[in-house]
Amino acid sequence: MLILHGVTRSRASRVIWLCHELDLPFRQVPVIQAYRLADAEAEDAPLNTRSPDFLALSPAGAIPVIEDEGLVLTESLACTLHLARKHGGPTGPQDYAEDALMGQWSFYGATAIEPDALTVLYLHDRTLSEPEDAGLVAEAAERLVRPLKVLEDHLATHAYLIGGRFTVADLNMAEIVRYAQNYGPLMEPFPAIRAWLSACQDRPAFQAMWAARLAEPE
Repeated sequence: MLILHGVTRSRASRVIWLCHELDLPFRQVPVIQAYRLADAEAEDAPLNTRSPDFLALSPAGAIPVIEDEGLVLTESLACTLHLARKHGGPTGPQDYAEDALMGQWSFYGATAIEPDALTVLYLHDRTLSEPEDAGLVAEAAERLVRPLKVLEDHLATHAYLIGGRFTVADLNMAEIVRYAQNYGPLMEPFPAIRAWLSACQDRPAFQAMWAARLAEPE
């Protein structure tokens, strides 16, 4: 059985969503981020990203990690792309061209969108109590306009990113765009993205992942 190391309130959510899409059984080991703990190295600390047992799997101390029939794999996008190739059916690539395009869209999301989307996620809710963060959010949102316009233009004429169907590329991108989706001033000009994101998040597999995420402590 696939083993997934990482709490659901992390990038492990991408792998969990995909496992539900694939009806792929998995065992989750709830490794928590060390920064969320008062003392990650205390004797009674829960298993976390600084725990020696976890560092043996992930020397970088990052979640998620999967163990799949002897393969130990880190990096969430590497994990989802691997599982989609191996088990994907319609969710995975049907040929080499689709495989390349799934990598292209996934890495575009990770490099061009994710860093600034995370800034929006982490700082937007703090702007009322810490007004100086408002400038950082506005700058991040301004940088996101160009890459989101690329995504918007594609989705304006395509229901999904590749092959006219939901694939792992949509899953990876949707989980990245989700970080900024509640920032109205940024998302309002992109109706195709908003409709596509809603369709992705209406899927039963996303809803199953999200319910598990909400059930975890913040």
